[in-house]
Amino acid sequence: MGRQAEADFLGWVTTSRAGLRKTAYLLCGDWFLADDLVQDALARLYGVGGRVSSSGDPGPYARKILMNLYLDHRRRPGRREVPVAYVPETLGVDQHNWVDGDRDRLMTALARVPKGQRAVLVLRYWDDLSIEQAAHALGTSASNVRSQASRGPDALRAAFEPEPDPSNSPEEAL
Repeated sequence: MGRQAEADFLGWVTTSRAGLRKTAYLLCGDWFLADDLVQDALARLYGVGGRVSSSGDPGPYARKILMNLYLDHRRRPGRREVPVAYVPETLGVDQHNWVDGDRDRLMTALARVPKGQRAVLVLRYWDDLSIEQAAHALGTSASNVRSQASRGPDALRAAFEPEPDPSNSPEEAL
């Protein structure tokens, strides 16, 4: 990669990294894993930078790499980090005006949505991609994206519903 192409790539990374990180976080629900996914995606993108930069905007290709890395991470549970007893305090600054608990509820509900629907929800409604762009990023058909986008909000609403309290079940009253 030449000096000018490298400078262009660095400029693009500077402006696009935060958006890629937010997309990755919405997919996986973990800021540390999101950082790892974005870093891996950018490293892979840099490796093919000459071919991508000549074609124009590297954003769609970067999102496709990010999706593939996320889906690959989900498929290989042996590569995941081991949970620990101590959880560090959160490092991120919340730039949104969330009502207490809404953000946690949303992230918990999003984590309950099947990964395919979650990927489509994030790409369509967070990254504001068209059906065709989301299909290209996921490597699937537009009809599959339409189907997942149709079912995804219902799955998210169902995941948002509070779990029934077993102590109030009608069977106990009998």
